[in-house]
Amino acid sequence: MKTSWWQDDERLATIALACIAEPLDPWVGKMFVGSGASNTIDLIRSDTSRVSHRQGLQARLHVLDLEAELAEVEKRNMRIVTRGDAEWPTQLEDLGERVPRALWVDGSANVRLAAATSVAIVGARACTRYGAEAGYELASRLTDAGVRVMSGGAFGIDAAAHRGALGAGGITVCVLACGVDVAYPRAHDAMLLQIAHQGALVSESPLGSGVRRQRFLSRNRIIAALTRATIVVEAAARSGSLSTAHEAEAINRVVGALPGPITSEMSRGTHQLIRDRRAVLVTSAQDVGELIATVLTSAPTGVQGDLWFEGLGESERAVLDALPHRVAMSLDELVLATALSPRQILEALGSLEVLGRVHTEASGWRVSVAPASGGRR
Repeated sequence: MKTSWWQDDERLATIALACIAEPLDPWVGKMFVGSGASNTIDLIRSDTSRVSHRQGLQARLHVLDLEAELAEVEKRNMRIVTRGDAEWPTQLEDLGERVPRALWVDGSANVRLAAATSVAIVGARACTRYGAEAGYELASRLTDAGVRVMSGGAFGIDAAAHRGALGAGGITVCVLACGVDVAYPRAHDAMLLQIAHQGALVSESPLGSGVRRQRFLSRNRIIAALTRATIVVEAAARSGSLSTAHEAEAINRVVGALPGPITSEMSRGTHQLIRDRRAVLVTSAQDVGELIATVLTSAPTGVQGDLWFEGLGESERAVLDALPHRVAMSLDELVLATALSPRQILEALGSLEVLGRVHTEASGWRVSVAPASGGRR
C-alpha cells in the first residue's frame, strides 16, 4: 500500500480512522464530519498538530495493518460499510459529529434496508420472566407485521427480542460493542451465528475488538439512530439500557415503554419514563405500529452516564475503561489502547490512584476494584 494511500482514497482513510480512533473521540468526530477522513489523518500525522492526544493516535496508526484488516474481512465473507456506500443507513447522519466512521457487518441482511422499517427493543440484562416473555412476544409480533427488530445481543431483554424475531423467521440486527467476529457474551455464540445467518451483526469497531464499558454506551446511540423507535421493555431505575432511550430522545426518535407490575424494581425505569412523559406507554405490537407513525417533538436531552465513570474527565474515563481487572497494563499498552499521549495517561492514572480506582504493579496498572454497576468483562 502506498505511503499516501489515505490521501488517494477517502474510503480507506475512513476505515483507517475507524480503526485507530475511539467511537466517541470528540476531536476526531468534529474533524471527520467537517474536513473528511484524509485531512484528519494528515493532521494526526503532522508533527505541528496541536491535537492533545496526537501521540496516541499516531501510535495506533503506526501499528495499523489496514491491508490485513481488509483481507481478513474478505476472507470471513464480511464487509465494511462507509458513508457513500449503497448499504450505508443515512439516518445515522442524525448523530452529527457522533456519527460512526464505518460499520463492520457480518450477515445476509442489507443494513440500510433492514433499518428502514425497524424498531429497537432494549431492556434489563437481569430481566424477570415477565420481561423476557413480553420482549419475545413483542419482537415476534412485530416481525410478523414486517417490522425489523434491532437490539444489542446482551443477556435479558436484548436476547429475548432477538430470539422472538428469529423464532418468527424474520430479520434481526444486533449492534455489538465489540468486533463482529467476537462472540460476546460467549453464551450467545449460537444465537449470534443465527443472527448473522438470518439478519446481520453490526459494529463500529474493527475485527478482534474486545468489549469495554464505554463501548456499550457508545453503541447505544447507533441502535437508537438506526431505528424508527426505541421500546424499553423492562429497566430498573438506573439501568444502563435507559441510555438507548435517552439517545433516541436526543435525536428526536420515538420512545415507548412497556409497563410492568408496580411492585417490580425491574420496571421502575420504564415507569419513570412514562411518568415523566419521555416515553409513550405501549402494550402490544399494534401500539408500537401506531407509535412509529407519529412525529416526536420533544427536546433533546443528554445521555445518562455510567455510575462507574461519574465525576471523571475524558482522559480518566478512557484510561479506566481500557484497564483490565486481572492483569496489569503498561504505559505503552495504554497509549495504544486509549489513543492518548503518555502525559495524559500518567495524569489520569494519578487522579484515578487518588480515587482508589487503580493501583500500580511492577508491570503497570490495573483496576483495583470492580465497578459498582457490575463488570462486563
